[in-house]
Amino acid sequence: MADDKTKRDFRDRDRVSADEDFEVRYFAKQHRVSPEQVRALIKEHGNDRKTLEREARKLRG
Repeated sequence: MADDKTKRDFRDRDRVSADEDFEVRYFAKQHRVSPEQVRALIKEHGNDRKTLEREARKLRG
């Protein structure tokens, strides 16, 4: 969340932060994988949301 509430934009909507537990849990629930799997995907593929979504679909089979 931004510190300055007047500066609102959507620059990081296309990223998933491994440091933010709520983002990891939300992404995991949304794609039916575990938070540990999400962190492993981020470590392996980076934090680009589209790439992570593609890789999460591969995990589910």
